[in-house]
Amino acid sequence: MTVSRVHLTPHMHWDREWYFTTEASRILLVNNMAEILDRLENDPDYPFYVMDGQTAILEDYFAVCPNNRPRVKALVEAGKLIIGPWYTQTDTMVVCGESILRNLLYGMRDCREFGEPMKIGYLPDSFSMSSQLPHIFNGFGLQHAMFWRGCSERHGTDKTEFRWQSNDGSEVTAQVLPLGYAIGKYLPEDEDALRERLDKYLPVLEAASLTGDILLPNGHDQMPLQQNIFTIMEMLRRIYPQRSFQLSRFEDIFQRIDAIRPQLALLRGEFNDGKYMRVHRTISSTRMDIKQANAAIENKIVNVLEPLCSIAWRLGFDYHHGLIEKMWKEIMKNHAHDSIGCCCSDKVHQEIMSRFILADDMAENLIQFTLRKIIDNLQPDGHTADRLGLFNFSLHPRQETINTTLRVRASSFSLTDDQGHPVPYFIRGTREIDPGLVDRQIVHYGNYDPFMEYDIQLCATLPAMGYVTLNVTPHQPGILLPAPKGEDALENDYYRVTVNPNGTLDILDKQTFRRYQQVLELENGSDDGDEYDYSPARDEWRLTSGALKADVSYQHQPWQSTAVIALKMPLPRTLEDRAMRILNSEIPVTVNVTLSKNSRRIEIELALENHAEDHRLRVLIPTPFASKTVVADNQFGCITRPVDDTAMKNWEAEGWKEAPVPVWQLMNFAALQDGHQGLALFTEGLREFEVVGEKRDTFALTLFRAVGVLGKENLLLRPGRPSGIKMPTPDSQMPGKQLYRFALFGFSGDHIQASVMQHARDYLTPVRTYNKIPYDAMKLNLTDNKTPSRFSLMQKCISGSVLSALKKAEDDEALIVRVYNPSETQSLQDSLQVNATLSGWQEVSMDETRVNTENSGGQMGEFKPCQSKSFRIRF
Repeated sequence: MTVSRVHLTPHMHWDREWYFTTEASRILLVNNMAEILDRLENDPDYPFYVMDGQTAILEDYFAVCPNNRPRVKALVEAGKLIIGPWYTQTDTMVVCGESILRNLLYGMRDCREFGEPMKIGYLPDSFSMSSQLPHIFNGFGLQHAMFWRGCSERHGTDKTEFRWQSNDGSEVTAQVLPLGYAIGKYLPEDEDALRERLDKYLPVLEAASLTGDILLPNGHDQMPLQQNIFTIMEMLRRIYPQRSFQLSRFEDIFQRIDAIRPQLALLRGEFNDGKYMRVHRTISSTRMDIKQANAAIENKIVNVLEPLCSIAWRLGFDYHHGLIEKMWKEIMKNHAHDSIGCCCSDKVHQEIMSRFILADDMAENLIQFTLRKIIDNLQPDGHTADRLGLFNFSLHPRQETINTTLRVRASSFSLTDDQGHPVPYFIRGTREIDPGLVDRQIVHYGNYDPFMEYDIQLCATLPAMGYVTLNVTPHQPGILLPAPKGEDALENDYYRVTVNPNGTLDILDKQTFRRYQQVLELENGSDDGDEYDYSPARDEWRLTSGALKADVSYQHQPWQSTAVIALKMPLPRTLEDRAMRILNSEIPVTVNVTLSKNSRRIEIELALENHAEDHRLRVLIPTPFASKTVVADNQFGCITRPVDDTAMKNWEAEGWKEAPVPVWQLMNFAALQDGHQGLALFTEGLREFEVVGEKRDTFALTLFRAVGVLGKENLLLRPGRPSGIKMPTPDSQMPGKQLYRFALFGFSGDHIQASVMQHARDYLTPVRTYNKIPYDAMKLNLTDNKTPSRFSLMQKCISGSVLSALKKAEDDEALIVRVYNPSETQSLQDSLQVNATLSGWQEVSMDETRVNTENSGGQMGEFKPCQSKSFRIRF
């Protein structure tokens, strides 16, 4: 059909940082904002301008131009300056569900200081779209989505307008930008040049449109406002008289699409195809140190800090929303697609890591402060001031092996529980510390008696979402356990693990009688790619650790045993050396494999030191489960993907922009299974894997990629131009020491029956401890609140829904608890027991505002597949 309506939308796409720094972009922002505000205020014919859907731009601007807040507010209220709904233009495949949710939460709250946010899930440049975005968008009242990358006719339509559903039925109307967000950038005044450009674009856009309305976004990265846009539009009307040209909001397009809603195809799933535009699927392993730092702070805030602060608030202490919002915003600045994708300059990556370090410091200090407030204010019971608090932030009780540290001004001590019963423990290590490190006031008054610091191990059963406290009595002998003798193996009720001469593991799952052999073999290959994409060298040489000889030792302790495996893997130092088959470098690797007495997890900590360049290192985990599909978690649910992509056979002939390699993202776990049994892989920040092997039965977990260029041209798996620019990035070669943590979890049934998602969350939610002693450099006055020695805020069984968040409501004296159904296909019913008398229990939306009818306390009702629900709890 011939399209008669062409809509130009003035906008900017604002990368806060990329190959340039945030401060470089801020200077341009100040310049461009002056032009934008002046034009909107003084030209009544220039109707509006779109500020890239992110409020962090305004935050950057107001930091240096605070006097212009009233001007911006007036323009937003008048509908001329269009802001929000995001805080930053987030990635949707690498960051967790709560991060995406909070990005919208804070973005829309920031907008409302000035006016209404744009009601579109606008992600013009993010690399791929999570299948759960419609669910998240609906949680904020958003019914429309606009994006560019990841869509092809393989999803079910070759049109740019469609309905997009998540598994639970949440739905948005989508408008894809098939040629990107910048095809209307710098429209030339030269008629021949203008015609040459649009003669290429308009037929493509028209062929894909159902409505007869096509978008010509007038903007680009860091592009200033196009001052001569009306001159350009008059020229367009003269060149193409059969079409109308008008300045339009994105909302105008969606009015046209909604009018033909019954004609729209219904699509489900994620958009991760690189056929027509690059999605950079393997960007999830670029700068793995930054990916790990992101996962660590996400887990710390969501799984530990917010639940801890919720417990403390229920016990009568303040909940520090301002501090927590500052942490979130620090890390959400890093969640912009280029930033968390790590396709930036080395200098920008240093700034990204600095933000994570700052956020982690803020979070850890608030955790320690809150733990201290609770334990310092325990009810008097006649005991001395030395205590050890043990905190569990899962919704079910847990029995855990706990390794922690005690400081005591004594050469011996005993542990007893709140009933006075002795608690046995094991000393893993001990050292003397200077008293000034505990409290400088001690040495100020001339008391130099040392403190002893003990690394101890104990086993405890902890209440759901709560804590217990142990009494620490100095100078009193306790039940001190000796190190047990053990054989050269790791064994508990669930597994027997032996180490092969080459450092791999043989595992017997004693519950399912499955054997896993040659687990943890290392695989090394070339990486001739860039920060955007993995791509092997055309002259590949793949190496494994299978023929190496490892040194193995064992450490047996009362509640856990560890095998320490050390090996050195030879490899080429450069691509040139690899092409010549020269082994002139090596990676020293140390692997600690730990099996705790009562644990279903086999925990692995792998340390290495990299001295080579342009290569990829993966760890191989063979299973008995030959499979055509693999399941992994994503935001608020799971997703099943194929282990092979049939398009790999013909992708070059079909002209794909990049090869559809079946390398997938995960949040915290992936599982191979046969319906009766399975093996899950839990990771902490390692968010990329592939299923390999002739039978497609082996996990290949990416540990890191080492590359030295931001963007490179003519890759084997990505032909053509460079992505980004060809800038050296030597830090992305990942030199030096690195540490990776992951775990293996065998199970019976399928991953839903075995509550694998819940166990993965437990793995990423460590028991936190607090050692109260009579000394502290930072003095605090006691409060009037008296806390109990044992406490449980709420609980539910481990099966069913999974906890996503527990926090205080933003604008109410209430708690918000959010849980979700991990199943892609099955609905479930669930309830939550709150250990208090409730005055209100209401389901709310993700933005905590829209409220359904009041429900009976603790009843959460039916969850559709991959549906999350949020509840507001008043006491």
